[in-house]
Amino acid sequence: MSKQPFRAHLIAGGFPPGAHNGHDHDYARLRLLELLERKEVPASVSGDYQDIDKWLPISRLLITYTAGPILDDRQALFVRDWLRSGGRWLGLHGTSGGRAARVEGSQRRKMVKSAHHEALGAFFINHPPVRRFQVNVADPQSPLAADVPESFEVIDEPYMIEVQDLAQSRVLLTAKLGPDNSNFGFLYDKDTALLPDGQTRVLGYSREVGEGGVTYIAIGHCHSPTTNSQPFVDKSVEPEGKTPARLRATWEAPAFARLLENSVDWGMR
Repeated sequence: MSKQPFRAHLIAGGFPPGAHNGHDHDYARLRLLELLERKEVPASVSGDYQDIDKWLPISRLLITYTAGPILDDRQALFVRDWLRSGGRWLGLHGTSGGRAARVEGSQRRKMVKSAHHEALGAFFINHPPVRRFQVNVADPQSPLAADVPESFEVIDEPYMIEVQDLAQSRVLLTAKLGPDNSNFGFLYDKDTALLPDGQTRVLGYSREVGEGGVTYIAIGHCHSPTTNSQPFVDKSVEPEGKTPARLRATWEAPAFARLLENSVDWGMR
C-alpha cells in the first residue's frame, strides 16, 4: 500500500491562465471530477502547476489535462521525487505539449522540449488534423487495459508522441497512423515519434519511477463552440472537412471511460 495520502490533485487548464488553447478544459475537468467522486476520492483542483508544492505532498495521484502549462525545472525535480516516494501521475492528452517557439522565416512554430517532458516521459511533436482512427491495445495484460476492447474507434487529434525512454516504458496503446504528410500544425526536424515499422505510433504507456509511476494517454481531445481552434478536420470525420462545433467523441467512447476508470484505480491503489 502506498504511503501517500488517499487524495488526488487535478490540473486542467491552458496557458496563459484562462486560455483554452483549443480545448474545453471545463468539460474535461468536470468529467474527471465526476469520476473521482464516483470512486470516493477526495480531490483538489488547479489550473496549472504553480501551487504543486502545496498539493502533491497530500496527494497520491496527480491527474493532468493541460494545453500549455508545464513544470519548470525546479517543479520537475519536485515531481520526480514525489513519484519516487510512491506518487503516481496520470497525464492526459495535451500534458505532453507545452511551449512552442517561433521559427525564423516561417509562420509556424516548433515545440520546445524541457525537464517537464523528461519527468512525464513523453514529448509532443505535432498532430495532423482531427481524424477518425482505430486505437489498439498493445498490452492487454496490463491492469490499465482491463475490460478495454482490443481495438476501438475515436475521433481525435492523432498525436505524434516521442516516448523519452521506450525501453523502460510499458506500451499500452498504439495506432497505425503512418507518416505525417499533412503540412499542418507545428514544425519538427525529424519524426521521432514514428516506430520502426513506419506506421505505428505510441498513444499510451506506463512506466515505473521508484515506488511510483507515470501513465500517459494521448487521446482525449474535446472542444466546444467557444474553444474550438481547428480550422478543418480530416474527411474521415466530415466529407467537406468542416469542423464539428462541439467534439467529445473520445470522451463519449466506452473504451476511453474504462481506460480512465482503470487509470484512477492504478493511481489510487
